Amino acid sequence: MQKMLLTALGALMLASCGTQAKESASGAETPEITTPAVVFSEDSAYSYIEKQVSFGPRVPNTVAHRQTADWLASELKRHGGEVTVWNADLKAFDGTILKARNIFGRFNPSQSSRILFVAHWDCRPWADQDPDPERSRHPVDGANDGASGVGVLLEIARAAGAKTPDKGVDILFVDAEDWGSDGDEDSWALGARHFVENMPEGYAPESVIILDMVGGTDACFPREYFSQQSDPALLDRIYATAASAGYAAYFPNHIGGAVTDDHVQFIKAGIPAVDIIDYRNDSGFHPSWHTGADDMTAIDKASLKAVGQTMLNLIYPPK
Repeated sequence: MQKMLLTALGALMLASCGTQAKESASGAETPEITTPAVVFSEDSAYSYIEKQVSFGPRVPNTVAHRQTADWLASELKRHGGEVTVWNADLKAFDGTILKARNIFGRFNPSQSSRILFVAHWDCRPWADQDPDPERSRHPVDGANDGASGVGVLLEIARAAGAKTPDKGVDILFVDAEDWGSDGDEDSWALGARHFVENMPEGYAPESVIILDMVGGTDACFPREYFSQQSDPALLDRIYATAASAGYAAYFPNHIGGAVTDDHVQFIKAGIPAVDIIDYRNDSGFHPSWHTGADDMTAIDKASLKAVGQTMLNLIYPPK
């Protein structure tokens, strides 16, 4: 898996996402919908995803990987970010040395109160969940699994460059998340582990939010289990913000599965963190996950809008 699903926690599942849930989302308990201070552009986020996919699978040690890293750093700089790039040789579970790059952009760097957004930008080297044995030996395009979170964060970077936020906003693109082995939790999220072990001196974000697989069709973002244990107050803010923005159907306020993802590396280091990740009660991850179908056809602009606007509303509270 991209990250290992440990348990579905079915007894705690109180509702489900999907088309039917979204169509019936208008009820008596629906909060008054707020007007955003800064509008998130799902079209722009979508174009950022397209650009990443156009490079080819962003598998470490490939030309596409190196080209994408250069472009990501340049985009953060273009939007006014103070950019740092960490290069690291990271040893994968199979002994492969991954030429990894973590890319870190800071907006409004003088502010002591900071929120850190994280997404992995690398691709799975093998489509190991694809039913076609021939296809399963090839890398995935990673439109949803990787590029969607990055696309949303690049659009947030564009917004932060256009309108300076009151708080500090940091955007981290971590590498080498997806070169892992099922059953070996420590084989995933190598870039995130490298970051928490090599953070800038004195750096202590107040909130850490990971975005992963946030662009899929019929997306569903329940409260990930480890996130709930780590920072329930931050999840409360996120789910209340989503509801007030009109996206409660995408963010069902119940406990989902426990997922080994980048946030776990922060939690292990004593840094509270939460993971916004698509997980469906009945079927698990998006159907395109780790298959050849994880291309642009798997992306839904409505899902990008729901996540991106919720995140922007955290940064720029609606008046």
